[in-house]
Amino acid sequence: MLPRLKQTLQSLKRTARISKAQAIKNLSTQIKKEDVPTEKLDCVVIGAGVVGIAIARELASKGREVLVLDSASTFGTGTSSRNSEVIHAGIYYPPDSLKALFCVRGRELLYRYCYEHGVPCKQIGKLIVATGPLEISKLNELMNRGTQNGVDNLKMLEGFEAMKMEPELQCKKALLSPVSGIVDSHSLMLSLVGEAENNGTTFSYNSTVIGGHLEGNCLHLYIVESKDLENWNGDYPLHPELVLVPKLVVNSAGLSSLALAKRFHGLDNGIIPPGFFARGCYFTLSSTKVPPFEHLIYPIPEDGGLGVHVTLDLDGQLKFGPDVEWIDGIDDVSSFLNK
Repeated sequence: MLPRLKQTLQSLKRTARISKAQAIKNLSTQIKKEDVPTEKLDCVVIGAGVVGIAIARELASKGREVLVLDSASTFGTGTSSRNSEVIHAGIYYPPDSLKALFCVRGRELLYRYCYEHGVPCKQIGKLIVATGPLEISKLNELMNRGTQNGVDNLKMLEGFEAMKMEPELQCKKALLSPVSGIVDSHSLMLSLVGEAENNGTTFSYNSTVIGGHLEGNCLHLYIVESKDLENWNGDYPLHPELVLVPKLVVNSAGLSSLALAKRFHGLDNGIIPPGFFARGCYFTLSSTKVPPFEHLIYPIPEDGGLGVHVTLDLDGQLKFGPDVEWIDGIDDVSSFLNK
């Protein structure tokens, strides 16, 4: 099925052109089946970021036929390539929450995967620092929370102990998390893609899911070629070039996942969580400077983020950030351009 589907996708990308119909936000559900090629298949993963790739690999390893769609020209071009590349220990999340469970177990599995598949990573440890007396109680709360979550080897340090480890640091106390680390995110994604493909997964890039509709228990996905969507000015209706009807759909479209879910007509909007968007900036220390730190350095977390922190990559490059700026949507760049 998937080889034939891949040929269909490639053929459509060579020959199909978008019909003039209606705006994407009002995408019609009245599509005549004889007008648009329709393919049934097993699993579709929307989005080839690290989450989508990892899910595709796992599904394929269990014998499922998997197609991964991404609007970009390759994998990992969104938030998967714009982050601190930190392997977190599981300290911050409420005990018994799914985030705590998945972070602690996921960290163990991620280190194991990296070691077994030769993905560059390093367990360099993290210091969460209290810079004043008023922050010490919050540091104690993090210690207790991490312990409840099952994070190993957490240790509370006096200021002089932390500053002995990191002479350029100034703090009153610090929480040491030895199991925190860093990973080469691109190498990780490259490895996951290779594993997924070896298990039969098909990747179709430059393929955008513009919406769909629920029919029975199946989602019908509307697909267009990305470049045709980029050339579309909204003055005419948009019809799909292909309709996919999978048994299983995974929406891992990152920042676009909520908007995409709302374009699946017939899907109960009540199950779609609200979205809150934030943007952050990083600053890189000049490569001519010797990095002043050997550990990850984090402040006491703030509302909506972990605070501006210091991270190192595997090449020794040091970054400060990100800060947190709440924005109205993923396309809101006005305040960023004024910086």
